[in-house]
Amino acid sequence: MESLTKNGNSIQDNTENHQNTKHLGQTSFNTTEVIMPGIIEPDGLLVRSRVLDSPAAGQVMVKMEASGIAFAEQSMRRGRYYEQPKFPFVPGYDLVGRVVATGPGVDPALMGKRVAAMTKIGGWASYVLLSASDLLPVPEAIDPLEAETLIVNGITAWQMLHLKAQIKRGQTILVHGANGGVGTILTQLALYAGVKVIGTASPRHHETLRAQGVLPVDYNDIDLAGSVLKLSPGGVDSVFDHLGGASFARSFGLLAKGGVLVCYAIASALNDKGNVLIPFLKVLIQLGWWNIMPNGRKAYFYNIWDGKGSEAFQEQLRETFTELTTLLASGALKPQIAARFPLAQITAAMKLAESRTAYGKVVLVP
Repeated sequence: MESLTKNGNSIQDNTENHQNTKHLGQTSFNTTEVIMPGIIEPDGLLVRSRVLDSPAAGQVMVKMEASGIAFAEQSMRRGRYYEQPKFPFVPGYDLVGRVVATGPGVDPALMGKRVAAMTKIGGWASYVLLSASDLLPVPEAIDPLEAETLIVNGITAWQMLHLKAQIKRGQTILVHGANGGVGTILTQLALYAGVKVIGTASPRHHETLRAQGVLPVDYNDIDLAGSVLKLSPGGVDSVFDHLGGASFARSFGLLAKGGVLVCYAIASALNDKGNVLIPFLKVLIQLGWWNIMPNGRKAYFYNIWDGKGSEAFQEQLRETFTELTTLLASGALKPQIAARFPLAQITAAMKLAESRTAYGKVVLVP
């Protein structure tokens, strides 16, 4: 049986109060999950309880401990995320949890292990069925909420820095949204690598950024380019930009000779209408044009899912995530968690995540 509730109100669940039950001789799990029913405001998200059957061949059941709210879900609720599924569906781009059941053909040694996974959808649930091949190991000593910040946000930051921009010690970079989920990790990784970081953010976050060694610039500065050039007169070696529109052109213009622009979202198109593919195609055309110009500068669009389905893709994810968890365990990384909310308070969590006032990532817990 299942029940639905809106706006994070109490859940009336008739399946033995979320305790594991026996079903036809197999273990079944009562999960609480968030449903995105259509194009909605944050208060239109629903909370549902239902029963999941045991894992099938190659699958595991994971008891979720933390799942983040990303820019992707903000796009999805507007119907603006490319290749999102048809409504209704369970959002949730990534998660950390513990394996509580394994299906046929899965190594039983995974039982009880803490793991992480990129899901794209489905993470906002207390129990989640996952493919065993998609799991990333999480050391027991690491806090699951901190580990959650290292999945999509951390992998994105690390790969953009080291694979796309190929930063080097002594360089200077510009990070847009330095207070955000990706930005807070990206700035720390860059500083750890010996790179000077200029970061845009609201003035309310400038003191915190300075304390970390970042040179802050007001993201609403009408002469943002001029302010950046005062801090780095010859231009910057790399820019990391998720804004799109006029910001991409301005960012490319701030590059020094041989510099690299890495774009990884188009936030300016969030409230547009029409085909969601068109803004992306326009960006790719613009980046392609910039790349053939004889100025030694390059521009890329980073997509974390490039190569999905290949063994090399999953191996790269594991290597990157292991590098990140090692840095976290050593104290070199200090994940910034803006707030934690239970699934039942998804409306409040979504509003905070979209407010642009949070420093770090908003995380959901069961």
